[in-house]
Amino acid sequence: MKTLLELITMEMRGAFAKAGYDEELAKVTLSNRPDLCEYQCNGAMAGAKRYQKPPFMIAEEVAENLQDSVYFEAVDVVKPGFINLKLSPNCVSDYLNEMAAKEKLGVEEEAVPNIIIIDYGGPNVAKPLHVGHLRSAIIGESVKRIIRFKGNRVIGDIHLGDWGYQMGLIITELKRRRPDLPYFDEGFEGEYPKEAPFTIGELEEIYPTASAYAKENEEYREEALHATYLLQNGCRGYRAIWEHIMNVSVTDLKKNYERLNVEFDLWKGEADAQKYIPDMVQMLKDKGYARYDEGALVVDVQEETDNKEVPPCMILKSDGAALYDTTDLATLVEREKDYQPDAVIYVVDKRQEMHFTQVFRCAKKTGIVRQEVDLKFLGFGTMNGKDGKPFKTREGGVMRLESLIRDINEEMYKKIMDNRTVEEDEAERTAQTVGLAAIKYGDLSNQASKDYIFDVDRFTSFEGNTGPYILYTIVRIKSILAKHQENGGGLEELAVRPAENEYEKALMLQVLKFNDVLEAVYEELAPHKLCAYIYELANEFNKFYHETKILSEEDEEKKSGYIALLVLTRRVLELCIGLLGFEAPERM
Repeated sequence: MKTLLELITMEMRGAFAKAGYDEELAKVTLSNRPDLCEYQCNGAMAGAKRYQKPPFMIAEEVAENLQDSVYFEAVDVVKPGFINLKLSPNCVSDYLNEMAAKEKLGVEEEAVPNIIIIDYGGPNVAKPLHVGHLRSAIIGESVKRIIRFKGNRVIGDIHLGDWGYQMGLIITELKRRRPDLPYFDEGFEGEYPKEAPFTIGELEEIYPTASAYAKENEEYREEALHATYLLQNGCRGYRAIWEHIMNVSVTDLKKNYERLNVEFDLWKGEADAQKYIPDMVQMLKDKGYARYDEGALVVDVQEETDNKEVPPCMILKSDGAALYDTTDLATLVEREKDYQPDAVIYVVDKRQEMHFTQVFRCAKKTGIVRQEVDLKFLGFGTMNGKDGKPFKTREGGVMRLESLIRDINEEMYKKIMDNRTVEEDEAERTAQTVGLAAIKYGDLSNQASKDYIFDVDRFTSFEGNTGPYILYTIVRIKSILAKHQENGGGLEELAVRPAENEYEKALMLQVLKFNDVLEAVYEELAPHKLCAYIYELANEFNKFYHETKILSEEDEEKKSGYIALLVLTRRVLELCIGLLGFEAPERM
């Protein structure tokens, strides 16, 4: 199903061609004066110089060819040459009814679906998730859902930090505390215990203790580095400890991501890429891409058009150790082998942009990925407190993600109980649902690349541009539809009728923008535009609700039209919040 903007543009192209002008001038946009019209075309202005005619004259000739169009109630030419387009009420209602009849509300899937990998999450194992992990998870999940909705095969990969120095630190500290464990007995040949020698709580205490001690004690640090080396080179006991760390950590991570309604298709990490590194390094040497610079192996990625220096991509340090560049390149080798993706999207902190510029260029230059693969960096800004600094606890430490979620849920629970509309047990479940919407909408409503202030009071408000306000609107619609059914009315086989007042038409016009908005959100990977859309849609619905007698309308045909419009509005809102990664409760 074509978007209404596409249909109007096709109509306008025909009108320009019929008047003898280039169809390319027929670009239609949403009006910047919605009080005058819904859409506008400024093509006559662009054509004036080419055709040596006043733009007003061109616009009038084009407008003459639109007088019998089924799409427009009015076509007005305004000096110096704007064409203002006002949609026909029948055109609007017909389009909405066609949307309602489609499973995906008329959104067209890709004719040839793409295979797209989204790299998001990226936490280090053995450490608790903190607020710094929030944006990658929330933005990545929404982008994944949006791309998948368009019919693509999308693979979400958490890409764990599971192979570095922190593993050596944990092993060293565990050896210091429990030297009697069989993992540290070089002569042990039996089977290692199936149960981990630590809980998640103990593991999360071991790492910071070891990290702090290593900064003060050089001998301990060297021991941790050696333990990392032994692990990465196949030490049997250390590999067994590593597997325990992974099992305990991943189980805990899955629980925390589940609270965020975030799911990954792959739970791979840096360790999975290790086996590809030796052959990759040899290829880079053999084909002459890599060179030695002060003992380190590097690939030059500077291009002639660069305005600033882009340092070489470092493949191996002078001591032969691999780096992030190495594992990210080896991960691309693995992804090419396993999936042959059309695109790989990295949802990461924008401060890593140079790193990914180096990796992307190296991957393309050396043939690690095919030239046609789209490697995309989707960098996000920081989440800050009201003081403008990175969000922390009241004590000044980095806030754990579970603590943030708990605080938001408690705030929502208080507000819901103050309203006294639901029982206590239902209020707890509802608070979790609304709390998640507050967190996700609060984040996603900001452009990903921008820093933003995480304001608990504002994000949990039921008024203004917030998640709870969007959910409250959906619940209001659900309530009206439920009462309609209680009174014997049905929700099936209803049709939207042509609008009879400005509030009804305003709501209709906002609903029919859905397809155009979703196309823009998909093309730009911009969830914040979806948030802006549903906020406007919620506003238009609430104006319509306050100005219209819906259930008490005596004209049954008119009432059925209202109900049809509400059913469609609810579908659009629920679909959109699903793409953003949250849902609405039945009551609030």
